[in-house]
Amino acid sequence: MVEVSTSILTVEPEGAIQKFYNLETAHTDYFHIDVMDAKFVEKDTSKMMLEYAQTIKQISNLPLDVHLMVEDVKKYIEEYVPLQPNRITFHYEAVKEKKELMECIEQIKQENIKVGISIKPGTKLEEIYEILPYIHMVLIMTVEPGKGGQKLIPETLEKIKQLKQYIIQNQIEVDIEADGGINQETIKQVKEAGVDIVVAGSAIINAKNYAQAIQELKKE
Repeated sequence: MVEVSTSILTVEPEGAIQKFYNLETAHTDYFHIDVMDAKFVEKDTSKMMLEYAQTIKQISNLPLDVHLMVEDVKKYIEEYVPLQPNRITFHYEAVKEKKELMECIEQIKQENIKVGISIKPGTKLEEIYEILPYIHMVLIMTVEPGKGGQKLIPETLEKIKQLKQYIIQNQIEVDIEADGGINQETIKQVKEAGVDIVVAGSAIINAKNYAQAIQELKKE
């Protein structure tokens, strides 16, 4: 069964605490924190997401799944370390050199936090193969990062399959997370491709019944 990480990107500040509580009682596995800096992607959610993450930490024991869509990766890692999220994921494309990439991975690991690397739809898997033994998760973006409510790009399903095959063949312990356009219509294809964790935002937040929406995504 896949795990569900609920993106709280579209949650309005008014009534946010009640929604977080409702998501916990609906058995989401993680709160997905979409951190954007208006540089790596157009939107700026950095202030709101940090406030949301701090609030969740005070009222819930559920793990935080932090997704950094930012240019200054090290700065934002430092910002989220005190909250002790389950994992911090940053974009492969945001780091210019391998040395810096490994430094960011080490920076997260030193805090006993899991490391995720995210890649955009246009980035080839081959570029990240050599770092797989050093990380815990690969986040495959199934849409272009930065906007909610987009449709899943079909070609990204092949990328998930290819990555799953590579992980099995090379006996590497790495989870695959998929993010973008995942809902009750697309979940079956994403699962068949081989994901371990799915990120869903609109499909859950816009549902009348959170528990039912989450259960539909989880069911085999």
